[in-house]
Amino acid sequence: MAPISIAFFLFLFISFAGGRAQPKQSSHIGPGSSLSPTTQPSSWLSLSNRFAFGFYQLQDTTGFAVGIWLIGKHNKTVVWTAPNRDDPPITSNTTLEFSTEGMLILKSERGQQNLIANEIRSVSYATMLDSGNFVLYDKDSKKVWQSFENPTDTILGGQTLFAGGQLTSTGSRFHLKMQDDGYLVLYPTNTGDTPEDAYWSSETSNYATPWTKFDLYLNNTGRLHIINRTSSKTVKNLHEKSTSPAPNNNTIYRSTLDSDGIFRLYSHAYEESGDFNVSTLWEAFTDLCQVKSFCGFNSYCTFNDNQPYCNCLPGTDFVDPNDWSLGCGRNFSEGVCTGGKENEALYRVEPMENMKWGDRPYVVAPISTEEDCSGSCLEDCNCGAALFVSGSCRKHSLPLRYVRRTPKEEVTTAILKDGIKSLMSINETDNQKMPLVVVRKTAVTEILLVTLGFTAVSCVALAISGLFVFKSRVLRELDKIVRGEEVDKTTLENMVKIGLWCIQDEPALRPSMKSVLLMLEGITEVSVPPCPATMSM
Repeated sequence: MAPISIAFFLFLFISFAGGRAQPKQSSHIGPGSSLSPTTQPSSWLSLSNRFAFGFYQLQDTTGFAVGIWLIGKHNKTVVWTAPNRDDPPITSNTTLEFSTEGMLILKSERGQQNLIANEIRSVSYATMLDSGNFVLYDKDSKKVWQSFENPTDTILGGQTLFAGGQLTSTGSRFHLKMQDDGYLVLYPTNTGDTPEDAYWSSETSNYATPWTKFDLYLNNTGRLHIINRTSSKTVKNLHEKSTSPAPNNNTIYRSTLDSDGIFRLYSHAYEESGDFNVSTLWEAFTDLCQVKSFCGFNSYCTFNDNQPYCNCLPGTDFVDPNDWSLGCGRNFSEGVCTGGKENEALYRVEPMENMKWGDRPYVVAPISTEEDCSGSCLEDCNCGAALFVSGSCRKHSLPLRYVRRTPKEEVTTAILKDGIKSLMSINETDNQKMPLVVVRKTAVTEILLVTLGFTAVSCVALAISGLFVFKSRVLRELDKIVRGEEVDKTTLENMVKIGLWCIQDEPALRPSMKSVLLMLEGITEVSVPPCPATMSM
């Protein structure tokens, strides 16, 4: 009996040990498999059915993208997107193929191919893991490519953002960089990633050494921290851990650089219904106006009912009112700079309290008063704006970037140059200097609309009179038109020339409104126009 009992328990031990040594089974995706956006299968699922890899439809469009998402009963959360995500949406007749060569390829109906993953080493199969990691394996079940090593805007529990790596927000306006010097830093994209461009930092530089690397790691309990790769010691805790006393298999953590430029940590707690509740556990900061490039060039961020919005600086209008990120452009024509000085009659300045912006001034002048700083900027051809701070006038050219309001205790005055489209002859101000105009609250838009309308009507009137006068001049009857009137002949001829330029048949020959203004004011010479084709005799 004893030998039978020993054999039985030995059998149980071997079975138990063998069971522990057996790797967890997962669904293998073999070479030759493919996905389509509109026919099944459109995605490959993890064993838990919580993550999927494949096609998903983009919001408010009929197009698709390739990515990995967290599945909820009523919603999904995208945690990874294929490279070139700023390309146009994928059409419904595109296929995603896991080729026999081990490559993930997007193929359009026209035969165009985009590689998602291309490994030189042989690939035997792929798997969508329950961690949210999509992995390609070789024949020895070794990982040869994985989405965890190619993050886009998110890292998940168990994932590392290695030194030198970065996350890029949806829309590609911002990126988070795990720098080699130990700093975790947020920057706007398309900048030099300089300290002047940064708008948030982990402040971990004291730990940096030339031979040490630092990584950002999010573990499965929600702890987000920067670690020393060599010693595995934590050098900066961004978020300690979840309030759960032990790891919770029903909670998934993700840290995402959101499209608004703020880095946040979220938890997704699954319910029995199959849906999940999302909670924000941590965020780098809360003031959206702190995000550099939240507003575009020549605009600044402020709040209305606790909601951030962008305003254009005086003298500018939104390039696209529906897209603040494009910033604002000048809404007036610039005058001609003569002798290194601006024509002050065409401009005014508008002060704004407690404002500042990025970039260094092209000149810092020791000026004692705000009024003198305003006058200095007004007459300077290169000055689009100036900051008056503590007895210094810091001049800047447009466009301005990273414009924002400063705390009340930080006393600064911004001086913005605005345009006045005056039709007043420059001759009237030659012998008398125009007084400095400082306007604090003015309906700039109304002034510009009225001025533009008057200029347009004037140009039309000039064109009509020019047409009539040209015919009279051809018939040598110009004197008959002004018979009995005292008229300066040179001024009359210039008006006729301007009118003839305005009615040229070739659009390319017609002057712009700015050119008409300059010719009317005598700033630029009026050349002899060609005869319009419609008036040829």
